Amino acid sequence: MDKINSKKKRIYLCLAHPGGKEQDYIRKAFEDDWIAPLGPNVDGFEDDLKQFLGGEKEVLAVSSGTAAVHLGLVGCGVGPGDEVIAQTFTFCASVNPIVYLGAKPILVDSEKDTWNMDPDLLEEAIKDRILKTGRAPKAIVPVSLYGMPYKVDRILEIADKYGIPVVEDSAEALGSRFDGKALGTFGRFGVLSFNGNKMITTSGGGALICPDPETKKRMLHYATQAREPFPYYQHENLGYNYRLSNVCAGIGRGQMLVADEHVRHHHKVAKMYADLLKDIPGIQVHGNPSSEIDSNFWLSTIVLNPDLRVRGQDARPKGETSCEPSPNVMALIGQLDAAGIETRPLWKPMHQQPLYKDVPYYGQAEPVSENLFRAGLCLPSGPRVTEEDVRYICETVHKSIEA
Repeated sequence: MDKINSKKKRIYLCLAHPGGKEQDYIRKAFEDDWIAPLGPNVDGFEDDLKQFLGGEKEVLAVSSGTAAVHLGLVGCGVGPGDEVIAQTFTFCASVNPIVYLGAKPILVDSEKDTWNMDPDLLEEAIKDRILKTGRAPKAIVPVSLYGMPYKVDRILEIADKYGIPVVEDSAEALGSRFDGKALGTFGRFGVLSFNGNKMITTSGGGALICPDPETKKRMLHYATQAREPFPYYQHENLGYNYRLSNVCAGIGRGQMLVADEHVRHHHKVAKMYADLLKDIPGIQVHGNPSSEIDSNFWLSTIVLNPDLRVRGQDARPKGETSCEPSPNVMALIGQLDAAGIETRPLWKPMHQQPLYKDVPYYGQAEPVSENLFRAGLCLPSGPRVTEEDVRYICETVHKSIEA
């Protein structure tokens, strides 16, 4: 611990890690005067991603993962008054675009294995919405949380049964697979994010995975202000300024050269956490629940038993609600922070967010997402996290637990 502190080194959750070739692509963009959106780097980055995902789907590079979710919903025909089923246990970017379009989110709780959308509750929600409104929801947005694949086979089976398109939010899941196939390639549309803390980065950016070239062309139309092919500016549809710049795409091209290496690193880190924390009975490290599920482990996550006592843990303050992490989670976060280690609680469910407290929610009698939010936290996992760092983090966790 003293060694780390003496260097004033802080261990972060997931920092961007240059592969070495990014500046070559950026320099080429400046030399060729391709600084604005569109250009050779954008085309090359899209093709790199297409091949990484298996070569069957088309990829449209855009300004963010949120923009990709938005465009995917547009591509499904979502509009004012429609309902869209979304996972409650996620970041707000999975849900906010529904509201951008004047539609209504319908939130569904998680199942215990993957922490993602519960298929049984999904079907229950679909049936109930049809009963209440006379029509099926317009789209379904399952999330692969922290890179962990959702139950693809069951979700798609239910979606097909009711004729509802799926927009896969795989923002955190580049490199994750279900039954050997890349996440983001199962639904009508898929979504990737290249924010600064993701598996690869373009500084800021994302991608929409499309089923075919014609669909990609249509979504590109919406991503470039829906400008019609006239010699002057004519607009017949509402469009958006969502295209990725050629400079940022150059960063992405360099990152794609190390994408596989990043995935391998995250796998190694996750295994180290599982091995080094297995002797603490009150801590569960989240791992792949079945052989067909292969997470990229974008962030390694743990859940604390409520009875686990952490040094510095106070009793729950009077008046504290259940919409907060537990005292032992907050105490462990504090212990790790004091040791120079960044951590954070798991996502707060959307149905517990003030913004979405009044939307329809379909949950378990014993709510999975709420319990996970209260009991879990994320540990550093990025490419800059070394084996020595992981050992230090686990040693700090051990020291923080009261006998």
